[in-house]
Amino acid sequence: MTDRLAGKVALITGGASGLGANAAALMVQEGARVVVADIAVDRGKAVADKLGSAGHFVKLDVTSEDNWQAAIGETVDKFGAIHVLLNSAGVGLGKTVEDITLEEWRKVHAIDLDGVFLGCKHGVREIKKHTHKLGGSVINISSISGIIAGANMAAYNSAKAGVRLLSKSVALHCAKSGYNIRCNSVHPTFIDTPILDRYRDRFGNEVMQQKLGRQVPIGRLGRPEEVGWALVFLASDESSFMTGSEVVIDGGISAM
Repeated sequence: MTDRLAGKVALITGGASGLGANAAALMVQEGARVVVADIAVDRGKAVADKLGSAGHFVKLDVTSEDNWQAAIGETVDKFGAIHVLLNSAGVGLGKTVEDITLEEWRKVHAIDLDGVFLGCKHGVREIKKHTHKLGGSVINISSISGIIAGANMAAYNSAKAGVRLLSKSVALHCAKSGYNIRCNSVHPTFIDTPILDRYRDRFGNEVMQQKLGRQVPIGRLGRPEEVGWALVFLASDESSFMTGSEVVIDGGISAM
């Protein structure tokens, strides 16, 4: 432990698995206290239990404004403040604009974009109360698909691109309001987490690794911690002059 996040309290959505669970472990390792928020209760509690006294679980449906208000309230009740919000909850769907239904379109946007909006709205309102000594940080997980389009990613491209510009708007709002809060977006490519399970189930793990890895110049999938340490940096005051930025972690895809 190097105490990069000493004294900070983080609320992490999608914390029951994948990037959220990994970030929770790394942030506690660096001195933070973390509230793991997820709709998956059993898995979320298991992640929080591994964090010991520095962890706590709260059930959160990111599409519910009432849930958001309750989760932020419980975070403050448990740990006394909130300094970091990591919006990591998300779903993927590979369908073209002709194939996707309106119901599917709305579901992807409700979780991947509306959920981030609600987190930013209520998160900023609370974080600004607690940043007189420690800087605040809102970190929104977008995707390389929020920058580069795919023919069969209509809803996902749209939602993740929305997260990209929403993050910039939040950053400017906080700066112009004089809040000591930064907001940045993170844009990973294929990271070996449960969000890829639909490919793993279809092809098997080894074939999936080969098929997706071939699309990445580095030649492999990313590892959760390769994103997680960037999230620790953004949560820490090491990134205190960084806001409205895009952190691209894509193995070189966007360089092509």
